[in-house]
Amino acid sequence: MTEASAVPPQHPFTAGDPFTPPPVDRITRFTDWVRTHTPVWLAPLAALGCIGAALGYTLWANPAQVGADATPSCLVKLLTGFDCPGCGGTRAAWYLMQGDLPAAARHHLVFVFLVPFLVYMYVAWAGNLTFKWKLPQLKVTPQTVVWVLVAWGVFMVLRNLPWAPFTYFFV
Repeated sequence: MTEASAVPPQHPFTAGDPFTPPPVDRITRFTDWVRTHTPVWLAPLAALGCIGAALGYTLWANPAQVGADATPSCLVKLLTGFDCPGCGGTRAAWYLMQGDLPAAARHHLVFVFLVPFLVYMYVAWAGNLTFKWKLPQLKVTPQTVVWVLVAWGVFMVLRNLPWAPFTYFFV
């Protein structure tokens, strides 16, 4: 074995001086200061405020009152005539707030199925962060995400089929 072959080749990016981070600028110092001086309950409160604002707008707008001849607000439905994966989600939320579970499921079955899980995940996260509750967290694995997306995609395809019983889900 020769001396030249005993030395492993160096990658061009690792050769020379080790990486030195850039100097900290004003924006980084400011965001670090805000992060360290912000109370822990502010993130769950901000998320709850956003959810409340979305639900309040949905109540105010009343998406179930739109007539059958109205122009769709969904770009996919406007261009293709097909329901997209999210079509009916706002109406499903509105019907859920009214307590009409069958109408909510008719408009977006996958959304109605996921709502209890999303509510529990929020309560477990906010309770643990704010009040140190020890609620078990739901484990969302990549396989779970894939299954949900596959179910959502299958639902989108089935709800666009033009014969019964699939026409029940056509919004």
